[in-house]
Amino acid sequence: MLTFLYGIVIFFIVIFIMGIRIVRPTQRGLIERMGKYNRSASEGFNWIIPLIDTMYLVNVTEQMIDAEPQEIITNDNLNAKVDAQVYFKVIATEEGVKNSQYNVNNYKWQIVNLARTTLRNIIGTLTLKSANSERGKINEELHKTLKEETASWGIAIVRTELKEIDPPKDVQETMNKVVKAENEKIAAIDFATAAETTADGVKRSEVKKAEGIKQGNILKAEGEAEAIKLVNEAAEKYFIGNAQILRKLEAVEKSLQHNAKIVVPTGSDLVNVIGEMAGIVPINLNKG
Repeated sequence: MLTFLYGIVIFFIVIFIMGIRIVRPTQRGLIERMGKYNRSASEGFNWIIPLIDTMYLVNVTEQMIDAEPQEIITNDNLNAKVDAQVYFKVIATEEGVKNSQYNVNNYKWQIVNLARTTLRNIIGTLTLKSANSERGKINEELHKTLKEETASWGIAIVRTELKEIDPPKDVQETMNKVVKAENEKIAAIDFATAAETTADGVKRSEVKKAEGIKQGNILKAEGEAEAIKLVNEAAEKYFIGNAQILRKLEAVEKSLQHNAKIVVPTGSDLVNVIGEMAGIVPINLNKG
């Protein structure tokens, strides 16, 4: 009897150990009982009934899959090698985990094929040149389509990245030559613009210099004219009257040399001058 009890205890211990399941933080568990969904399992310790329950672990971290390179004919009938990457993750909720397992057979494989088909539809309407220059637009359309188509899969499309759009080798060489010619043209235009700007700057500098010299000459001439004007005004004010007296003195000197008598009015400047020079006393004609 004791052995039987020991056997039962050991049996339950083994069953308990067999039913232990540990779910990591990057995972969510989906538990089925006899092939039917029973419940979800969160991170940490979980226990299931061995041989009756089955747990499926689902990765809920962000994942990346490559859409694989493919040849696509563009709108201008050129073959382009196109590759893209899709970043997605399973929505970490009970409903999201269930949908990722029950609403789609293999979500990774189907995302790849959906991305390839969408890229063919988008790039097929564009020329090779516009496809290369509108990568952002292609990414937006690819992301939008994948997001709409996978809405019921429990999948969140995080972003899409157009990895490459490679034209045939001969077309690539031609495009490189065109780009090189355009760059050389732009460089030549920039050089000509810089030379023109430099020449214009030199011209403006010379004009400013000439204007400065001109203004300096004008100011100098105006100064000289003003000085001459002041000299003339001083000469008229101070020297004309003295010159007249000088002429009168010369006449007196000549008369005195011949012993001539000269009558000079007492109120004239000549009397004062003669008086100061020779001590001559003016004659008052009004006296008797």
